[in-house]
Amino acid sequence: MTLAPLLALLAGAAIAVQASMNAQLGVLLRSSILGTWVAFLVSLAFVSLALVLLSREMPTSAAVRSVPLYLWFSGGALSAFAISTYFYLIPQMGIGTMMSWALTGQVLVAMLAGHFGWFDLPLQPVNWPRLAGVAALVCGIVLINGG
Repeated sequence: MTLAPLLALLAGAAIAVQASMNAQLGVLLRSSILGTWVAFLVSLAFVSLALVLLSREMPTSAAVRSVPLYLWFSGGALSAFAISTYFYLIPQMGIGTMMSWALTGQVLVAMLAGHFGWFDLPLQPVNWPRLAGVAALVCGIVLINGG
């Protein structure tokens, strides 16, 4: 077994913990948007440090110019929307409920993206076992949220 599944599990756990903590930050600051801004500012500092310490080489100017314009902004815009929405909803819905619905949205879009090969992803056609897995996930969401 590779470390990838364990790292994915740890990353998922980190998302739940950081979302809970940053939602509380937003509550205490009386602004989920301000809590999001602080989270992204701290993230920028840590990612900048990682970039300096871990990067072996930087992309060429030709590589930078070849990146489509939408890729420079869409990921960050979607992150800002998703994260600020998490921080806004967690105090209202609770972490388990909010994360279960968020995970369902992630899995559904991931299945579509894989099926159609969006964003140059490897094709992973939707099949009956995958559909059964999504159905089980939705049943789990219903159970998690009190039937």
